[in-house]
Amino acid sequence: MKKRTKIYITLAVVLLLIAGGSFLFRKQIAVMAFDLFLSDRVEDSLKKSYQPLDSKDNTLSKQAEKIAFQSKPFSIMLLGTDQRKKETARSDTLIYAVVRPKESRVLLISIPRDTYTEIIGKDKKDKITHAYAFGGQQMSKDTMEAFLDHKVDYYATINFQGLKDAVDALGGIELPIGKDIVNKGADHEKFTVKANQPIYTGQEALNYVRYREDSDFERTKRQQVFLDAVAKKMLNFNSISKISNLLDIMGENFQTDMQPKFIIDLAKQVLTGDEAQITSYTIMGEGMKIKGVYYDEADPEYVKTAKALISNWENPDTLEAQLMTPPEKKNVN
Repeated sequence: MKKRTKIYITLAVVLLLIAGGSFLFRKQIAVMAFDLFLSDRVEDSLKKSYQPLDSKDNTLSKQAEKIAFQSKPFSIMLLGTDQRKKETARSDTLIYAVVRPKESRVLLISIPRDTYTEIIGKDKKDKITHAYAFGGQQMSKDTMEAFLDHKVDYYATINFQGLKDAVDALGGIELPIGKDIVNKGADHEKFTVKANQPIYTGQEALNYVRYREDSDFERTKRQQVFLDAVAKKMLNFNSISKISNLLDIMGENFQTDMQPKFIIDLAKQVLTGDEAQITSYTIMGEGMKIKGVYYDEADPEYVKTAKALISNWENPDTLEAQLMTPPEKKNVN
């Protein structure tokens, strides 16, 4: 009897240790499960989205591919487009992101879509959103680099349909909507997003991002709030099982020049690291009209601050405690 009691006690201790270890190392266990059951399928799905640009700078992807776990900061141009079937698309969302994998920190610099700037490759000034309509990701990349005086390492583009379906696959997201959003303009799509809901669907989130009956700057702030909400949901431990489904949804709705293995390794690194922190900043300005067309004239001080933030965050020698934060009056969080 004493021997049997000792066996039971030993088994109980072992089970407690396993349970405790499962909790303490749940992220590592999730990564192991991902490698065993999902890795190949995810890589196959990502291959469909891999669209390298015809650029000399594309060697960056090949160099980064050799590094299993990233330590140096890198930049991504994030584009959200209004592509519908075969219509000409514009980039409704334009964000210069700096990722610091080692510290799990991300900087998002948003450029309002109507910002008036030189369109590289067209020899003319226009709304920055039109760069995508004129020359796709490459012209958008060249124009963003010229506007911010910083190189873009990678790009990632998703259209609105992919955005909507991805949110639904995640089970919806939380959004800080304090009063009803009503799009009722004569020339606009009609919709209402009710305030104070615990969870918002993909269509509601899409309407939140696309609402047009206030300033372009307010719309840009909502885009940042949305991205923050999606990032938090995707980094949730319970969402890991939905990775494969999410990538299937993306399909033709998502394009990037980050190689599949690079994305997978980076995702696992983020998953096992500290909770990701996102810092956002919007380049504000003043509205103006040229020949009856509305544009945003970027405030030089905001542009200067954006460039300083990028330089600080992209410097691998910058310690986490030394990372710049946007001035309080300019922070959109």
